[in-house]
Amino acid sequence: MKTLRFLLTTCLGIVAVAGLRADNSKATPRVEVTFNEPDKFTDAADGPRGTDYGRDGIIEDLKTYLVRKASVYIPEGQKLTVTINDIDLAGEIEPWRSPQAQDVRIIKDIYPPRINLSFKLVDASGATIKEGKKQLRDLTFTMNINPNRSDPRVYEKALLDDWLRSEFNRPKKK
Repeated sequence: MKTLRFLLTTCLGIVAVAGLRADNSKATPRVEVTFNEPDKFTDAADGPRGTDYGRDGIIEDLKTYLVRKASVYIPEGQKLTVTINDIDLAGEIEPWRSPQAQDVRIIKDIYPPRINLSFKLVDASGATIKEGKKQLRDLTFTMNINPNRSDPRVYEKALLDDWLRSEFNRPKKK
């Protein structure tokens, strides 16, 4: 009897979670991120300039991160559209160091991260609440304390976090 009750409870729990996920997937996303001509970005790849080695993965990583983080700041019923116009990753590939280090990004103060973006925040009726263009930079990026130094995009994500905090007020919890 206990086994049957446990099985029924487990099945009901799984069905409830699946139902919640189905309802959430139907909701319109609050954040949309696009990239304007990523093949012309200053430096968005893990290879020497002029190559696109790893660019698609890096761009997808930054997009996923920005959608997840910005969703916290955008209230239900509003939509934020962000267009990334240029990326210059922190550090630089220095292929002259050695043939074995051609895909190694060297992080130095002289290679700060930079992201140029434009954004538009609209309400449910489509009226513009806020819009603008930003050139995100952090010349002191190596002096900041970042808890996740194992993330290869830690400096770019910190730029996006700083922008979100300064541009949008976090919604108040009810």
